[in-house]
Amino acid sequence: MDTQAHGKPVVVIVGGGVSGAGVAYYLAQSGLVAPGHLIVFEPRRKLGAGLAYDTPDPAHRINVPSIKMSLLPDDPEHFQRWVDASDAIAGDEDARSFLGHLFPRRAVFGDYVNAMVQPLVDSGAITHLARKVSDVRRRNNRWLVSDEEGRRVEADILVLATSHPSPTPPASLARALGHHPRFVADPTRPDALDVIGADDRVLVVGNGLTSADVIASLDLRGHRGAITAISRRGLRSRGHARTPQDPYGDFTTAPAKTALELLKKIRSTIREAEAGGASWHGVIDQVRGQGHLLWRALPVSERRRIVRHLRPYWDVHRFRIAPQVEEVGDRAIAAGRLEILAASIESVRVDGEKIDCVLRVSRSQNRIERLFDAVVVTTGPGHRAIFESQDWIARLAEAGYLALEPTGLGLDCTMTSQALGPTGEIAPSFYISGPLARGTFGELMGLPQVAEHAVFVAGQVAKEIERMGDLTRLDNSAA
Repeated sequence: MDTQAHGKPVVVIVGGGVSGAGVAYYLAQSGLVAPGHLIVFEPRRKLGAGLAYDTPDPAHRINVPSIKMSLLPDDPEHFQRWVDASDAIAGDEDARSFLGHLFPRRAVFGDYVNAMVQPLVDSGAITHLARKVSDVRRRNNRWLVSDEEGRRVEADILVLATSHPSPTPPASLARALGHHPRFVADPTRPDALDVIGADDRVLVVGNGLTSADVIASLDLRGHRGAITAISRRGLRSRGHARTPQDPYGDFTTAPAKTALELLKKIRSTIREAEAGGASWHGVIDQVRGQGHLLWRALPVSERRRIVRHLRPYWDVHRFRIAPQVEEVGDRAIAAGRLEILAASIESVRVDGEKIDCVLRVSRSQNRIERLFDAVVVTTGPGHRAIFESQDWIARLAEAGYLALEPTGLGLDCTMTSQALGPTGEIAPSFYISGPLARGTFGELMGLPQVAEHAVFVAGQVAKEIERMGDLTRLDNSAA
């Protein structure tokens, strides 16, 4: 593919979900990239959805009210207005929840982002290559990007905007159930739950948002069997506040220097909020909004402590489930069909098609033996498996252009989102956008932070394009 024309820089973005599409959108708006020189590799047929918003499952809903979802950080209600103008929830009678807030199906948000980006694709400002990347190499001070069909694109600037890998099944499960017909190691795959019968006894490994989605999906399919959901702490994702609440508290005036200090500050602020008739929701929203500054103030050792000890508690409060999904779980618990356990898997044995599991109850010597018909893994993104997820990413690491961030939450990068190699050297003209930069920036697993980071990365890339232009002009004048 000829990308040398005009003598202007070529930008390649790998990944066309919200992160990648957002960077492309803002770069295209800047006018700094020539037509044909802003290229997004995304195998899905449309840009903007990615893994999170490409789901066709009607049980999957955004877990943030639509008035807080937007590709435009300065216009938080933009998505809401688009929904109204396009009649995007027609026929979805359950979309509206308490307080009148909308929680549309997740695919609707993917359609919205695509509606923003597609006109730029149609005009030629953005080139969408619906192919998978198979290799990326540094050659002659440029990035050589090859796709699965053997075609190549040379880029001056590379942006990695893929998401975290799928859940990594516990080793004991993978060994025992790898070939079992009703072992669902990755529930994000289309129709992954089709193998589960209406009366099957199901073990769900994990209790976060994906677990809640799986339970809601099974319910919508008419599943009637018993479900046991386990996690080490038995924490279930929380729901939204029943009354409107603004962010509450101040965590940046004197930012905490240790994990314990931050935990004490959050707890005392929650008590203060509750004394005033509010709840913890506004406090967590404030921590989330100030998360970037809070994270930067903590030494790496304290960040690791948070990831090791506090992250599960943070996740269940920060990643709240949509009211419609919460209601499904509440009904199942009340009916005795859903049991939430603080437990882990001690052993697994296959007896025909039955799955015999011994569960070890957390913080006790108790064991529970159960027979299941199906097992679904919902343990969340495999943060540390990024190099095993795609060979070309592993090869970039071997070549010294990528490294895991010290907390293990993603890829290491600078505060300008430039990729770092294992020795701490900045990879030339290589940026990380979205959740894979979470370890550096602290909170990049949802909106509005993902959209804000896309704006930030686009701005950094734009500055580099301008610097490249200045150098070219300098070289020309010298000649």
